[in-house]
Amino acid sequence: MMMAQTDNPTIKCGTHGTVNSAVVCCHLLQKTEGVLGFVENSPEPDDLQAWCGACEEFFLSEGEMTEAFRAFNNFSLVCEFCYAKIKQQHSANP
Repeated sequence: MMMAQTDNPTIKCGTHGTVNSAVVCCHLLQKTEGVLGFVENSPEPDDLQAWCGACEEFFLSEGEMTEAFRAFNNFSLVCEFCYAKIKQQHSANP
């Protein structure tokens, strides 16, 4: 029997302390002046997951979460506040 996850795992952020974690692709963590796109992947408001436009295109071309996609995406954990900042920076319509 699987237990339902009731809380997001926490992460210790150097800026924000110990807070809820979120998942983003490695591309959204790179320093860039441009907007990379921000595609959220969960309908649940507390399940923070996103990747960039290039990852979305790759995912759609693969049709599922393949090993090649996982390697391209290279998911990283960030805190919920850093996630919000990344979302603001990379959303097409901030």
